[in-house]
Amino acid sequence: MTPENAMVFAAGFGIRMRPLTDRIPKPMIRVAGRPLIDHALEQLRGAGVARIVVNTHHLAEQIESHLGGMSDVTVIRETGRILDTGGGLRNALPLLGDDPVFTLNADYVWSGPNPFRCLAAAWDPERMDGLMLMLPRDRATGYRGPGDFGLGPDGRLIVPGDSGPPVMVYAGAQILKTGGLADIPESVFSVKVVWANLQADSRLFGVVHAGGWAEVGRPEAIPLAEALLRRAEAETDEGPVACPE
Repeated sequence: MTPENAMVFAAGFGIRMRPLTDRIPKPMIRVAGRPLIDHALEQLRGAGVARIVVNTHHLAEQIESHLGGMSDVTVIRETGRILDTGGGLRNALPLLGDDPVFTLNADYVWSGPNPFRCLAAAWDPERMDGLMLMLPRDRATGYRGPGDFGLGPDGRLIVPGDSGPPVMVYAGAQILKTGGLADIPESVFSVKVVWANLQADSRLFGVVHAGGWAEVGRPEAIPLAEALLRRAEAETDEGPVACPE
């Protein structure tokens, strides 16, 4: 079943984006003239997602005011401690339901084919409990980390190693079955805990994004992301980029 609902993670403090995030929540920072969260919503709507849940915490009023009146968006504010991505997703399940969901972080931009349509095309719930959008590290604009997973020949995500497949970067979008969230005893936890459990069961897969991607995690990444979007706009005359087969 292709997910009909999606979770957007928008509750974080945006520490790496300071001083901008001292007064603006990271999802409201503008890239190419639009708040980051609008870029995320555009991708979800382009994939036909019916219901979008957005969690908030830091400077929540700004996000809530911006999203007010959007009939397909429901905001859930986390009070007290931020629940992190895994805890935030579990907290939103009464709104999302029991079926697999899309999730994404609100600090990325994409170019090329719609990432959620590509995930949906590759989704096989008989084999998969999680499917993550991945990119080779040399195509991950603005990214500074070492990478996240190796991608096996059958599409399974594996722990990267010196002799294994090339290290890939998680591009901020996934399909996830949520049943395993109930087995985690902590109230505050990262979705990485879920990934580790799925990987141990060989149920975590990846699909490579054919387009561009930028992580907007630091102020200096904003012009890099805007340049990516400008290049994508200039290249549209060359024909659409397709999802991988």
